[in-house]
Amino acid sequence: MESQNILLAEFEYAPFSKIRTADYKPAILKAVELAKEEIENIVSSKEKPTFSNTVEALEYSGKKLDRITSIFFNINSAETNEEIQNIAQEVSPILSEFKNDVILNKELFERIQTVFEKRDSFNLNQEQNTLLEKKYKAFTRNGANLAEDKQAELREIDKKLSRLKLKFGENVLAETNRYELLVTDESRLEGLPESFKDEAKSIARSKEKEGWIFTLEYPSYIPFMKYARDRELRKEISLAFGSRGFNGDELDNRQNVLEIANLRYQRAKLLGFESHAHFVLEERMAETPEKVDSFLNEMLEKARPAAEKEFKELEIFAKELEGIDQLQKWDSAYYGEKLKQKLFNLDDEKLKPYFKLENVVDGVFTVARKLYGLNFKEVDHIDKYHPDVKTFQVTSETGDNVALFYADFHPRPGKRDGAWMTIYKQQYRQDGINERPHISIVCNFTKPTEKEPSLLTFNEVTTLFHEFGHALHGMLANTTYPSLSGANVYWDFVELPSQVLENWCYEKESLQLFARHYKTGEAIPQEYIDKIKESANFLEGMATLRQLSFGMLDLSWHAGDPTNITDVKTHETKAFEPTKLFPDVESNCMSTAFSHIFQGGYSAGYYSYKWAEVLDADTFEYFTEHGIFSKDIADKFRENILSKGGTEHPMELYKRFRGKEPQPEALLRRAGLISK
Repeated sequence: MESQNILLAEFEYAPFSKIRTADYKPAILKAVELAKEEIENIVSSKEKPTFSNTVEALEYSGKKLDRITSIFFNINSAETNEEIQNIAQEVSPILSEFKNDVILNKELFERIQTVFEKRDSFNLNQEQNTLLEKKYKAFTRNGANLAEDKQAELREIDKKLSRLKLKFGENVLAETNRYELLVTDESRLEGLPESFKDEAKSIARSKEKEGWIFTLEYPSYIPFMKYARDRELRKEISLAFGSRGFNGDELDNRQNVLEIANLRYQRAKLLGFESHAHFVLEERMAETPEKVDSFLNEMLEKARPAAEKEFKELEIFAKELEGIDQLQKWDSAYYGEKLKQKLFNLDDEKLKPYFKLENVVDGVFTVARKLYGLNFKEVDHIDKYHPDVKTFQVTSETGDNVALFYADFHPRPGKRDGAWMTIYKQQYRQDGINERPHISIVCNFTKPTEKEPSLLTFNEVTTLFHEFGHALHGMLANTTYPSLSGANVYWDFVELPSQVLENWCYEKESLQLFARHYKTGEAIPQEYIDKIKESANFLEGMATLRQLSFGMLDLSWHAGDPTNITDVKTHETKAFEPTKLFPDVESNCMSTAFSHIFQGGYSAGYYSYKWAEVLDADTFEYFTEHGIFSKDIADKFRENILSKGGTEHPMELYKRFRGKEPQPEALLRRAGLISK
């Protein structure tokens, strides 16, 4: 019965432990019904359309549906199983259909249009104007002006896309979960740190096997590629990682990639756009595919000479060290780490004892307190979806409630790989109440073992700071409307708060707050801090080229007509040509596991990581000019960027914060690609 469905009851915190899997679908169906009733009330109103009775009413409609679906889809990412995946396949087309029911509702659009045309008479403030424009564009950009037969076509495309994107992600997760590299001869594990071997042994034990098991989950795969001397084993696991979704079996994603790209193109053409990228970028800072292409090529021009020089140096080093004649992709991390150790006498194994997970978490909390006056208190009365999850009450200097923060740090079979920030409840203001947000970060960090706690690699430290930067964007939101709150900003602006916070990981003043040896409590030595700083640009040209290659691949799928692409691998090889350093691996394909663009929201937007790096380098230069814990600059950043969400065009917000437009030179200087 509905009355027994916890998801349909009123709740402040997600009631994870009380939710049965069987509750999700009926709750979503009922919430869709309720949302439809709210839309019908707006449409059937006898009052003349106003901003309040139409635009605001639409904005605040469907709140129950939003809460339920945010819980469901976050669980589908962080703690899924076959039953939940099946429900996702069933409800996604229903939700897609409901979204189209709203966008293609003729009477509703007419009311929105009336308000839009008479907007000057409503005396709207900046945020209200933005909301009105956003709502109006949501209709016009998504088919409100199409003829009925074209609208029907659009609905069909959206339903298919919702299913295909889910299927793509399920296949990648299944491929990741089903692979294991079992090693029974310990001599083949030369080079691997003892703590890492302990974790692999514990995985094997949990599967009732003798030996050591390595998987394609990041905390297992990445250290293996970096430290395993056995080149054949590196090759074996690398080939498995690179062939996910490309094995010609039931988990093959090639057809899904082609169908998604083609359906997105058809959708864009139907709506009057030249391509999917033209459609997406109209609502981005970059504005057009041509500008993105120009930006990527400008960065390529600066990075490629440095990348080629670094690659040559790495080749010479590998040949001298171990007689390697031809560097392959499975050699990059290993010889890169060896060269880094030689040049800087620094490696993750030296650093990890200073980065106990709990200490790094305390560190990022301390940075947030020093910058923004936030306090974090772990609480145990908040429901969780898994015992690994930690919950924190976030308060201001004056003790006011700011946010609820969930943190989920370790890999599990039901969790997709990577790291992300997500929201269980948006911040917004209604009826005089400032509803505070519930924010979560989900990561896949090295687990504690029987012998030692979770010790992070430096890359994991920066990942934690990155995701926490996104979380701050959500926590410090202070807007009226939920759809303009927190990280609801242009996609090529959303990475600024996350990427800028990574900079604090490299600064002595910040590191000394939390980088302490987990056994002795000794602060990280100054020489290590110097080396972290010195090595920050190590192989930066190659890293930049790699990032640019992903942006170019994304654009190759979405900035033109994909209908003539018949072979995913052939297309990808051509797209990678300008950035190619390593020989191609015939059995590998990135597109078939490129979840960011084929499952997540980064289609025609992967460039935004590099774009936001320009913003973050420029922002951090401003901090360093005044001190990295300058309250004055932090207040400006909070007031103009973090609290404002999507209430204004991001360039206006940025200029108000910085006093000028961002300068790409700041990034090139930081990356060592031009002299300071």
